[in-house]
Amino acid sequence: MPASEKIRFEKVAKSFIVRDPKQKGATQQFTAVKDLSFTVKEGEFITLVGPSGCGKSTLLDLISGLSSPTSGRIYMDGKEITGPGLDRGIVFQQYALFPWKTARGNIEFGLEAKGVPKHERKELAEHFLALVGLSAFANRYPHELSGGMKQRVAIARSLAFNPDVLLMDEPFAALDAQTRETLQSELLRIWQKTKKTIIFITHGIDEAVYLGERVVVLTPGPGTVKKIVDIPLKHRLDDADIRSHPEFVKARHEVWSLLHELEYQGAYI
Repeated sequence: MPASEKIRFEKVAKSFIVRDPKQKGATQQFTAVKDLSFTVKEGEFITLVGPSGCGKSTLLDLISGLSSPTSGRIYMDGKEITGPGLDRGIVFQQYALFPWKTARGNIEFGLEAKGVPKHERKELAEHFLALVGLSAFANRYPHELSGGMKQRVAIARSLAFNPDVLLMDEPFAALDAQTRETLQSELLRIWQKTKKTIIFITHGIDEAVYLGERVVVLTPGPGTVKKIVDIPLKHRLDDADIRSHPEFVKARHEVWSLLHELEYQGAYI
């Protein structure tokens, strides 16, 4: 049975009024994204990659409901997104943890605000700390955790809300290469276990191909879909050297070539 549609973009555009650098006191319209039209399936892991300034983060703000389209519509489960909701969780590049709360406390804080009873909060926090491999660090404060551990706490905190969709804005960009690869594999494992729909923004081609079932390649600003590349890798966690797999190499080259075309247009930074 084919997966049902989870999110649909219909001719979405977003513009801002910004200062005109050429004329003192004047403003001009800046269009971040335009004519964005694509769908995300239920339970799909989709990655977005594109040049700097192509509107990747703007797109995430639109899905989260933190911003509204200038034109066009975004639907989730057939209903138009008109604002933020607990059905969408966000993980940013910066961990944004409360420094005075432990790992468990950071996860429980949002659940308390949501009105979850104390005993249930503790159980949920422990469950999701175990899911991200941090049971032994539940009582550690953020300054006692590595960057990778902090990001695991941030992921656990978002998952504890039980959102339908997890939005991730370059969450591993600030980590070293080895930690980044470890967390990529952990995220895939969590995704396979939870069946969440994940939309993941990245600058890394390898990361986009390794994580995504499909890679959405965006054009320079104003960003729109250049091409959606299918990634036919079914057993990523079973192959320790998946990045050498012919299908991985082929898909990576296709995404690289699409971005390289943009570079020749003077767009990829």
